[in-house]
Amino acid sequence: MEQPIMQQRISIITLGVKDLKASKEFYDALGWKKASDESVEEIVAYDLQSIALALYPWEKLAADANVPVERSGYSAFTIAHNLNSEEEVSELLSKIPSAGGTILKPATKAFWGGFSGCFADPDGHIWEIAFNPFAKLGPNGEFQWNGVSS
Repeated sequence: MEQPIMQQRISIITLGVKDLKASKEFYDALGWKKASDESVEEIVAYDLQSIALALYPWEKLAADANVPVERSGYSAFTIAHNLNSEEEVSELLSKIPSAGGTILKPATKAFWGGFSGCFADPDGHIWEIAFNPFAKLGPNGEFQWNGVSS
């Protein structure tokens, strides 16, 4: 069997943000805790399950990736956060506006049989909040596409 070119995992998702302090305050308002209190002024990181989410100034992220700093609008991807029930989806989405986010799609039955809604964080990054009855979460909230958590 041939070895893969790249292992099938993601280590960190880094979101480019226009105002690091405001973005940190948004994720803090969701109840997230920073990965470290060490003083790193230009990056904020949150440890998730087997992955981290980092916030980094938009211009510096663009420069680091060697791409133009101008935004083109929709970023062509969403970040999904799955929950255990339709009620949990509705409850979480109801709290987003007071944390500083914008509801893009209210929670509703989805064409694929689940229940979901979408919000944008202060920088326009799109999050889908979903309940998928075909992919139950594991005891620690782990998600697996086929419904079997590892």
